[in-house]
Amino acid sequence: MWPMPIDEEYQEFIKSNIADIRNTSTAKGGGAITAAWFLKEFAEDTPWIHLDIAATCWLDDGRPWLAKGPTGVAIRSIIDFALKM
Repeated sequence: MWPMPIDEEYQEFIKSNIADIRNTSTAKGGGAITAAWFLKEFAEDTPWIHLDIAATCWLDDGRPWLAKGPTGVAIRSIIDFALKM
């Protein structure tokens, strides 16, 4: 885990003609950064964390070390982080 850069130029990619902001990016890359920008808009001054784990949350085929289905990715890391707060 590491602090995600939230460069100002990525804020442009969540602008919308219809809503206040979009929850998906118009950029070809930087999806995790634009997702963080989306959350930042609502969190304001409240401390927050963006965990970009959607792509790793489910296994269609099991592995020798991980069963098929929900993976529980990052659960141990989240608990460790919370306990250290």
